[in-house]
Amino acid sequence: MLTASTVDLSNCDREPIHIPGSIQPHGCLLACDPGVTVIRRYSANATSMLRTEGELKGRQVADLLGEDATHDLRNAIAQAPDASRPAVIAHLRLPNGDHFDIAVHRQQDGAILEFEPSLRRTQPLQLAREMIGRVKDIADIDLLISSSAKLVRTVLGYDRVMIYRFEDDGSGKVASEAKRADLESFLGQYFPASDIPRQARILYMQNPIRVISDASGTRVPLLPQDDEARQPLDLSFAHLRSVSPIHCEYLRNMGVAASMSISIIVDDKLWGLIACHHYAPKTLTMSERIAAEMFGEFFSLHLLSLRQKRKLDITTEARRALDRFLQSASHQTDVDQILASALPEFQKLLACDGVGLWMKDRWTAIGTVPPQGEEEALAAFVSRNSEGRIWGTKSLSTDFPEADYPEVVSGVLSVPLSQIPRDYLFFFRKERLQTLNWAGNPEKTYEVGPLGDRLTPRKSFAIWKETVRHQAEGWREADFEIAEAIRSATVEIVLRHNELMQEERSKADIRQRMLNEELNHRVKNILAVIKSLVAAPGQEEVPIEHYIGSLRGRIHALSHAHDQLTRGGGGGSLSDLLQAELLPYRAGLNTLTLTGGTVTLDARAHAVAALVIHELCTNAAKYGALSRPGGALTVEWQRTADDDCLIRWNESGGPAIGPIGRKGFGTALIERSIPYDLGGTSHLDYKPEGLAAEFCIPGRFLSWETPAIAEELPPVQDAQPTGQSQPLQAGLPVLLVEDQVLIAMDAEMMLADAGIENVVTASSSTDALNRLKSFRPAIAILDINLGRDTSVPVAEELARLGIPFVFATGYDDRSIVPEGFADVPVVRKPYDSVALLKALSDRLQGR
Repeated sequence: MLTASTVDLSNCDREPIHIPGSIQPHGCLLACDPGVTVIRRYSANATSMLRTEGELKGRQVADLLGEDATHDLRNAIAQAPDASRPAVIAHLRLPNGDHFDIAVHRQQDGAILEFEPSLRRTQPLQLAREMIGRVKDIADIDLLISSSAKLVRTVLGYDRVMIYRFEDDGSGKVASEAKRADLESFLGQYFPASDIPRQARILYMQNPIRVISDASGTRVPLLPQDDEARQPLDLSFAHLRSVSPIHCEYLRNMGVAASMSISIIVDDKLWGLIACHHYAPKTLTMSERIAAEMFGEFFSLHLLSLRQKRKLDITTEARRALDRFLQSASHQTDVDQILASALPEFQKLLACDGVGLWMKDRWTAIGTVPPQGEEEALAAFVSRNSEGRIWGTKSLSTDFPEADYPEVVSGVLSVPLSQIPRDYLFFFRKERLQTLNWAGNPEKTYEVGPLGDRLTPRKSFAIWKETVRHQAEGWREADFEIAEAIRSATVEIVLRHNELMQEERSKADIRQRMLNEELNHRVKNILAVIKSLVAAPGQEEVPIEHYIGSLRGRIHALSHAHDQLTRGGGGGSLSDLLQAELLPYRAGLNTLTLTGGTVTLDARAHAVAALVIHELCTNAAKYGALSRPGGALTVEWQRTADDDCLIRWNESGGPAIGPIGRKGFGTALIERSIPYDLGGTSHLDYKPEGLAAEFCIPGRFLSWETPAIAEELPPVQDAQPTGQSQPLQAGLPVLLVEDQVLIAMDAEMMLADAGIENVVTASSSTDALNRLKSFRPAIAILDINLGRDTSVPVAEELARLGIPFVFATGYDDRSIVPEGFADVPVVRKPYDSVALLKALSDRLQGR
């Protein structure tokens, strides 16, 4: 029993509110076996409410409720496998003539039936539609929140409706309120996190609607009491679950007699509550509760969409402002003066009270900033702790005790202006309490309850004020995104003015515009090619795995072509392209011969040729000379009188070619790509002994050198005598270090397909090193370039621990491999399942 000497807000976190052993009195409850056959447990008021007599435990449900009602209940619970969404039967008539609204759900190894007297038949769907229709077109978050509070009060008739929003630290704020005219306002008031304890928040996520019909009402116990004492019934999803006496005291001390809350869940997190208070006992019908729950779900989704839109609008406007800043800065020479004069513009981009610039040991600031003389120490602290990244805190005095000015500045967001931690742009926020407006009469007191006066709104607010001293409003995700955009813009300005001389400025602007146009053109082209590859119609009988394999191979061909042109000044050698595509087929007895002059293809021709040659290799490996030992392939190219390049592809020794039926996408790509994209020619002759193909690439895409080459590529022996790597052991623990989430997910799925599901993923070297403290992988995959850092520290730690690893990179050569790790295998990105698994297997066997 809780006493006045033991009750405080910390009791809430220890109270088992999901197994109270009792229900609220406005309904009754039966707990049955899963088949709704025999009653196991029941509420003490069930006999009177259902107008029956005697012991209910062990009785047949059909004897009590009738065969028809029992049949309906069994059908309902079969359609409600998720306990968080009970099935509802409205206005069900029992044999005694009474009507009940009944909610049924599975719980543990049984079923729970909740009965509430039904006075009238209502339509929850119609009510929900009307409520949703009033707010669905609202496009502003603040208007949505304020309008919804008024709407809920109007429809459901509560004396006060508040929309209560949770802060990052768990505390809450009344963001909107609709109330009776004579009631005091709580609008804008804060409450500590302890007012809604942890296990209550969990239940709010599981059961999105909670009704208290009478805060002074009796608690109806569950029977038999011996069974309840031995194994309490979990009522987490029961609407009738009785209420914590601590929470009831809190309501009574406010003068509240009845309440209802609707959970607002955004991105699978409890964003807040729609909290309804009534100053006399009040019970909602089950249909009204269902309508309120449906409205709450729509409100959550609508709020999420508006939050995303607001975030996008803010970010877009910030980038437009930064673009204007970059345009004006490009015509000035003094970078210090550029940034100092832009401080008012920077202050508009973020919600802050002041902005400061620490650059070349000089300080410029506007608004509320640290006291004069404190800026150097602050810059030094940030340099030591931010690791050259954007860094923020809402409690500077806690993180940096030397900052003995929390009443002036408590929140700091620092943006580095160069790769070397030295110069920073600072955004400051005041202590939150300085900007707080008290809602209502601060002198008003409340009736003291039997457990003392600790549990009242004023006491909660006083506790909150004490816990948030020396804290500012926290920096949100959108703030960091804007800060990242500012960092990109300012770093560009700093680098530009540090590296380019004044007389080169106009030329650099022109080059930049041309580069942007060329980049835009190339990106659009490559996206168009990929789109055509993905959307290309295929034969219906082709298995999906074959389609995926073909698509992956074509994208790898484009990837190789891209690497060649970026390393080769915009193009690549035809010989290098052929050798790279034919490399996987050099094992065994196949004879591959390349003959031709030294010719370089420009970017456009190289990309087209890469796709065509990849398709030729794939077809040869499936159906032609490369599909079995003894096959031979000869590729010859020569310079014509018009400086064009004539390429001849001849296969022999493969399976005999029969009649060619319907042509697939790959064949169409081979035949049409060079004529369509380059204005050249293509001809394919399917001879019985093998394919003979001829292509002509126009000379305007080529650069010739005079020497010719003739090379027969020797077979390559596999590392394993069997010609295959050993399969990886299922359940093998793997560490994956990858900063791009989509690439990481792709690699995880490839490993999972091979039975390797014990994969721990880290997005940075710091994250990976922390995970190695508690996780011991058998092997690791390290993306070399992690954006802002590299995986070298992880590689060094793995080497020290004796754990094998492979590198992964999107670069086409090994120049990116760190010194000291020249013997470590490199897996190319985008990942290929076979290549990745083989690299891991070979590395493990090598160890």
